[in-house]
Amino acid sequence: MLDQTTRHGIPLSSQGSSADGLGVGGDAIWLLARLCIGGIFVHSGFGKLMALSAFAASLAKNGVPMADVMAVIGASVEFFGGLAIVLGIQTRYAALLMALFAISATLISHRFWELQDVAARKQQSIHFAKNLAIFGAFLLLFVQGGGRFSFDGWWRRAK
Repeated sequence: MLDQTTRHGIPLSSQGSSADGLGVGGDAIWLLARLCIGGIFVHSGFGKLMALSAFAASLAKNGVPMADVMAVIGASVEFFGGLAIVLGIQTRYAALLMALFAISATLISHRFWELQDVAARKQQSIHFAKNLAIFGAFLLLFVQGGGRFSFDGWWRRAK
């Protein structure tokens, strides 16, 4: 059984901080990274929640079944998942959820291979690649967690 001085059987003193041994500065950078990646989704999800019918119409246009229901689910996941990332609440679970969301949104909205127009194809391929990078950021959060400056970190220290 692991105690408070080890993680994965390795002494914490040899593991460094959540930001690879950079101390408080690294923890602040990790917080900034969470704010940046999660903030995008809080902002976008809030906009979709405030205009659900328009979001549902765009989903229907892209062939998503039950677009009205999926719009509520998608906008809620985007907003609340992004908020969980920003605040560092259940960060690993939120990051996994958001990674799945990013892949789903990418496959729904950025199917560049279906486009005939060269400019539109190029634009959508850039969005596709950007979303793969976002997916990668969520995978990093899944592996690393919320860091010291998160609710997860606070709860861990409060135990």
